[in-house]
Amino acid sequence: MSMNLPDYFLVDLPFDAELTAGLITEACQTVKRNGRQYLEGRPTENIIRILERLGREWLSPDFPFRQRLLEASPAATGFSAEVLAAGLDQFFQLLTAENLESLLRQELGRAQRLDDFFPNEHEGASTRTALAVGPRLLAHIAPGNLPVPALMEMVLGLLARSAQFVKCASGQSLVPRMFAHSLYEADHKLGACLEIAAWKGGSECLESALFAEADCIVATGSDETLASIRQKLPPAARFVGHGTKVSFGYITREALERQAHAVVERAAADVTAWNQRGCLSPHVIYVEESGGGTGEDFANLLAGKLDALEKTRPRGTLSARDAAAIATRRAFYEVRAAHSPETKMWASRESTAWTVILENDPHFQISCQNRFIYVKVVRELTEALHGAESVREKISTVGLACGPAQTTELARRLARWGAKRICPLGQMQHPPLGWRHDGRPPLGDLVTWIDWETR
Repeated sequence: MSMNLPDYFLVDLPFDAELTAGLITEACQTVKRNGRQYLEGRPTENIIRILERLGREWLSPDFPFRQRLLEASPAATGFSAEVLAAGLDQFFQLLTAENLESLLRQELGRAQRLDDFFPNEHEGASTRTALAVGPRLLAHIAPGNLPVPALMEMVLGLLARSAQFVKCASGQSLVPRMFAHSLYEADHKLGACLEIAAWKGGSECLESALFAEADCIVATGSDETLASIRQKLPPAARFVGHGTKVSFGYITREALERQAHAVVERAAADVTAWNQRGCLSPHVIYVEESGGGTGEDFANLLAGKLDALEKTRPRGTLSARDAAAIATRRAFYEVRAAHSPETKMWASRESTAWTVILENDPHFQISCQNRFIYVKVVRELTEALHGAESVREKISTVGLACGPAQTTELARRLARWGAKRICPLGQMQHPPLGWRHDGRPPLGDLVTWIDWETR
């Protein structure tokens, strides 16, 4: 289909258009003015209603912005249309009034805390009330690997009544751009409080212009990127950074003995979601050993499931660099497997579509991503946690498959060890709307509280 998008945002300018510091400053000041005019007095209920309607529209196969995005997906995003469609469905299904109100209550105590002063419901006859206020200009430094974090930050910014400037990685702006245009079409005034731009990282004059205007900067990227941003921020700017994180799965012998095929399907879902590129995707799946050779059986079944999914939800084409990284890693394990009975490899034929490596060594391995998964056989959780100790401070999510009687104790042990999020295997890349990224409150980190003592 064809769709000519109007030039509402900087990202809509011709490819060869030059961005300057003056243009960035002017854009920031414009959306701030629009924010004061169109956001400050808007009720929370109105914003929730618009977001819920947008969520429903994005789930429709006939929605023009969705069609345009999926049509351009392989070339513009690096994901196959099937992978992108599944990821978008998971996200937009969350945009319901019930979920959005629940998020606001979780973060602020009451859903209308951004509208007016309210007392704390748990303080009885307290004379203190409080109002939450979002930043006047919220700047997002969006990651280049996944589109959903940028969409989530845009939703949070709307709820916080903040004008927003979304800086996308070069060549990775299509999903935020389509969402911004759909918002503009749904409500021109809300869309006018948003700016989208893309440029290559390290453009200091553009970044300095953006940081000088922003009250709060939210950045997702490598630890090195976050450290660089921190050094450039004005003293008064609030900074929320989400750096490098990794995740793993853990499967008990009881889970495999009770429902092996269901567990394999859930593990494959986590490996294929967003092509394993996000911080919530597993690099390693630890499997408890048993007398029946559970680890090897699981790896073999997982390989078969990944092969089947490649036909219905293909990974898509990789860059030459990413494909070479997988080929190099495969060659290493092919040699190791030839000389060690404790290492085995399953791999897609004549492509790098998927790879499963089985090892008895519990040491955590950083995957190549793009459906390259390690299966590590361990005796029990203590051995797995010891193997992952080198990345303990960077662990985000643990996907857990176990017997019902084990769940609570294993979750407690994982939490005390350092996992920030524990979920059922199969849901690692699909957190709920109100999940606490890196253990921090998603909306609470953005707002400023104003207390009013009535007497």
